[in-house]
Amino acid sequence: MVQSFDDILERIKTHKVTDLVLFICFCLIMTIVVSSQNFFFQRIIENGISKKDIVAQKTITVIDTKRTDQHRQQVIQNIEPILIPAEDEFIKVNLDTLQTSIQQIRQKDTTDAAKKDELSLLFDISSKERKDYLANYLLITNNQNLQKIFDKAKITLVKVLNVGITESSYEDGKLDKIIQRNIPANTPRNQITVITALLKEIITPNLVVDDLATEIAKKNAQNSVKPYEVVFHKGDKIVFEGEPVTKLKKDALREAGYNVLELNFWGILGIFILVVFSTFIFLQYEKNFEKVFYESHHLTIAGFMALFIAIIATVIPTGFSPYILPFPAFIIILSIFTNARIALFAATLELAILTVGLHYGIEFVASFLLINTVSMIAISKIKFSRRFDLIITGLKISLAGVLIVSCVYLLEKFLIDIDNFLIFRDLLMIFINGILSGVLALGTLPILESTFGIITPYGLAELADHNQPLLKRLQFEAPGTYHHSLMVSNLAEAAAEAIGANPILARVGSFYHDIGKLKRPLFFVENQSYFGIENPHTKLNPRLSKMVITAHPKDGVELAKEYHLPSIIHSFILQHHGEGLASYFYNQAIAEEGIENVKEEQFRYTGPKPNMKETAILMIADAVESAVRSLKTPSNEEIEEIIDKIIKERLNDGQFSDCPLTLKDLKVIATTFNRILRGMQHNRIKYHQAIVNQLDNTKSSSSAMDSDFEAKIKQLEQAKENEKDQG
Repeated sequence: MVQSFDDILERIKTHKVTDLVLFICFCLIMTIVVSSQNFFFQRIIENGISKKDIVAQKTITVIDTKRTDQHRQQVIQNIEPILIPAEDEFIKVNLDTLQTSIQQIRQKDTTDAAKKDELSLLFDISSKERKDYLANYLLITNNQNLQKIFDKAKITLVKVLNVGITESSYEDGKLDKIIQRNIPANTPRNQITVITALLKEIITPNLVVDDLATEIAKKNAQNSVKPYEVVFHKGDKIVFEGEPVTKLKKDALREAGYNVLELNFWGILGIFILVVFSTFIFLQYEKNFEKVFYESHHLTIAGFMALFIAIIATVIPTGFSPYILPFPAFIIILSIFTNARIALFAATLELAILTVGLHYGIEFVASFLLINTVSMIAISKIKFSRRFDLIITGLKISLAGVLIVSCVYLLEKFLIDIDNFLIFRDLLMIFINGILSGVLALGTLPILESTFGIITPYGLAELADHNQPLLKRLQFEAPGTYHHSLMVSNLAEAAAEAIGANPILARVGSFYHDIGKLKRPLFFVENQSYFGIENPHTKLNPRLSKMVITAHPKDGVELAKEYHLPSIIHSFILQHHGEGLASYFYNQAIAEEGIENVKEEQFRYTGPKPNMKETAILMIADAVESAVRSLKTPSNEEIEEIIDKIIKERLNDGQFSDCPLTLKDLKVIATTFNRILRGMQHNRIKYHQAIVNQLDNTKSSSSAMDSDFEAKIKQLEQAKENEKDQG
């Protein structure tokens, strides 16, 4: 039983369980924050009933949406469908066809009874008596009279079709009246009956409803309805104790500054699921596409910023403009600690959670999607040379935000009537938002840097200042090491930029990689020549010398902690030699003790090996610069051979096994080092002796000309004095 309990404790201590607990805690806290407005609402209203009298502290005007909607529905119902004429030529053709059919039946060589039965089939009339009357009339009338009937029917049909027949024309005998009103005057009654029956058989509606035009007419009528407004003056009671809180009263309470959101258990559960899903998606994105930032510190900053935005969203009053939410600050800060892609992705997920949880409008969502995209682009263009550039970036976001919100409201004004004061308020808020976001980022960056121990480009720029205390000490106490660090930094920065690594980080890490030599500066050869002292290692055995030399990474980390350098700089200090071999003292020990008494492991640095591209570049640059400096006047071929030799030695020794450098990267690094070192090691050109002689001759001629010129000046001055004396 005890053993199983210990196993459970061990499992709890694992990273996976810890990460799961932190994941659940974050989701619970975010859910509580977003849904907290529900609890504020319960303070004044419970189960839809007001718990106390609430008095208006200012004049409030709200729209009675219920009455407005009812009026709009009435207006829509009163709109008659808009009809357009349809094709009616086939109706006239049907009349000709009917006439031909009747004539053919009359001419058949059959009995009158058979003809009568066949004629009655042409009419869809329920009354048998009327059907028999029409059949008899059409059978016994003469051809001349029958032709008159059809002539009048054609005239009547044209008039009826011009009037227009709709579906409703068939209701309550309306079609009979329409036909009879358009039959020519002085038509006998019996012919009127026959013509009406004939036309009813062929007439179909020739006016159809234009659905689009009708819908537009209804929309126009609906928009023309002015909203019903209800005014609560200052001192009026918005709701009374025990009164049911209707939608109108909720709108009034919202305008008064009260929260009126209601979330039951299922609503809160829905928000929790949304938060869990969004957080999981964000973690998967980082794990699959941004592995460099998939670590606790960066995730903690992202979670902290998300909670910060959510808290502001829930704290601001309901009637206040949501355009003050500092999403640009969220993107600026997170972009500096990670990158702009992660920041935009996180801000989009945060926007989705708040929109669902706090019921933001579609215009707000659309505006901030565009504003967040602008913020991402703006911060990605910044050079991180001056912190004040964050304020300028915030100003750019402000101007872009004003333009975006203006366009959104301009489009909305075509659909609904929006108060101009509301538009001005939101434009002012988004303008202030951008500038405050820049100020907020400027003020919180140093705090976040020190709290989470993550170095930002601005922090790197500050560490690169040569007035930093450690660099000052290095300059005066170990000048040779200081000069070496400067040369290495130039190499590392150029190589990092060439392979797509972080050049600023490589440069700053190179500045501090040898600060451990400050503890014993005279034991390192680059400082001995500067102070003009004898090499102290000549009096030490190789093993003791190795201990002194290989201790400088550890000494450097102790100094870095003392001067509060960020942890990423510690990596440069510890990893710039990796687990490499101190070959000089190793070979010296072999010469003194014999190869059988010396092991390589005893003369290796303690490591660890480089685990970043930047620290691996530093390892190569450090060795290459020292090797090239040891030569007096190396040729280009010698420089290239030294670089290739050092890279191959480190590669074969397995020093790059933990870092993501590729063979292509190593080739680019070698090419870059070769180019820079050639420039550093250039020889001065010796001028040809003939050129020197020519310069000397030119100088002599110039001197002679100057002497002649001075003599002439003196002669002129003497002549002027003589003229004065004569005068």
